[in-house]
Amino acid sequence: MRVAVVGAGVIGVTAAVAVKEAFPTFEVTVFAEIFTPHTTGDGSAGLWGPFVLADTDPRKIVEWSLLTHKWMKNFWKSGRAAETGVSLLPCYRLSCKSYTKPEWLSVVYGGCELTEKELKRLSKANKTEYTGGVHFVTFTCEPVKLLPYLMKKLESMNGQFVQRKITDLKQLGEEGFDIVINCTGFGSKELVGDKSVSPVRGQVMRVKGPWLLECTLEEGHHGNYVIPNIDSTVLGGTYQEGDYDCSINPSDTKSIKEGCERIYPSIKKCGIISEWAGLRPGRVQVRLESEIMSSLKKKDLVIIHNYGHGGSGVTLCWGCALNVVEILHQQLKIKNLSKL
Repeated sequence: MRVAVVGAGVIGVTAAVAVKEAFPTFEVTVFAEIFTPHTTGDGSAGLWGPFVLADTDPRKIVEWSLLTHKWMKNFWKSGRAAETGVSLLPCYRLSCKSYTKPEWLSVVYGGCELTEKELKRLSKANKTEYTGGVHFVTFTCEPVKLLPYLMKKLESMNGQFVQRKITDLKQLGEEGFDIVINCTGFGSKELVGDKSVSPVRGQVMRVKGPWLLECTLEEGHHGNYVIPNIDSTVLGGTYQEGDYDCSINPSDTKSIKEGCERIYPSIKKCGIISEWAGLRPGRVQVRLESEIMSSLKKKDLVIIHNYGHGGSGVTLCWGCALNVVEILHQQLKIKNLSKL
């Protein structure tokens, strides 16, 4: 059985690894125009935390994110944390808008809602007005380290990588593939004509700040965040729907720097390492489902779509990859029954 995975971000590579682990005899090939360190995920801080998921079913979010959290825990406990870019950090997530207790709070360690007294203290310290918030301990899993690790793992299992832009999924059926897993994120807007996919622009900067040992995120269109990574600290950010511009906007740079310095004044002493802007794959909800296409060689080419993860690619990646495996099991069972 030949499987083509289209897309080499965290969603695509985790799907490829999960499929190869579940079906060792399958031939798995990952096709992508861009590989690490140039994927959208490589620009992110890799913080576990559901974000920009629109109307995705909250039950699915909890299911997928829980499986990913356990996966990250295994890296952290097994001595592979440095290799996979995993850290365990305390985190404040504070709302500057209407507040609702997050359904995923039970997944993280020590998750609790902040009291009115704590909110007043933080509002005063950070010079803003918070309507609610939570404190918890969770993981960062940096794609710039995770992706090379997973790619090496897939190669060790005889998986292959091909640098090539795919413009038609049916063409892969013509080339003899039986199953295609579409993990092209924002690219699905063009590749499969999904008009519900839209860009959500994010701009961040990386600074030197080894003394910063906790995450703080403000939820709201004007909110800022500070997320320590292993070799740098990520300052953000922007949430700009419908914006396709991946160049650095000086106005956003100023807003990010001033906003993060408001939260942690010591950031004024941090040297800027780099800046980055990218497009999150926004969608009305994550698309994780199968369909059957026909091509000249494959009358029943199985397509499994796995895209539209917004700002939660790292948070949902392994849970969604395992869901891909479940769908594949179902499709193979259907195909075998149809031959009886």
